[in-house]
Amino acid sequence: MKVVVRAPLFPTEDVDKVMSALKKIFPDIGFRVEGEGKFREVVGECMCSHCLENLRGMLRRQRILDSARSYLYRGREAGLVRFYLNKQAAYMGKVSFCSMEFGESPLGAITVTVEVGDRFDEFVNWLAPATVNGKPVGEVEELEC
Repeated sequence: MKVVVRAPLFPTEDVDKVMSALKKIFPDIGFRVEGEGKFREVVGECMCSHCLENLRGMLRRQRILDSARSYLYRGREAGLVRFYLNKQAAYMGKVSFCSMEFGESPLGAITVTVEVGDRFDEFVNWLAPATVNGKPVGEVEELEC
């Protein structure tokens, strides 16, 4: 399983603030700046689901599992899942999903791509299981890399 997190870095943005926003959601990923001039972005990756543990916990604390699950299903592609998070909300230590990379988040969204292969259902049931009366059901407790 490979996880790639990307966020555009506009000339008006402070690199440290964008890094801080990303680290609040993904503290176990090492980020770097790529590109030049107006076309820079902050990129980080890891090879296991462990780097999504903090996001997993935040979804539960914010009680947005069903919403997250719907965004994961919308972002399903062949062998991967792609979803977008609001950069400004991340800076405040909150998770807020976006429907698209640009438009909803004025400074561009954080793009998260997870290569899940044929394990989509297992991944979704680990990260954002369905709920009944606010309680997760059918949750996968551990996800092997």
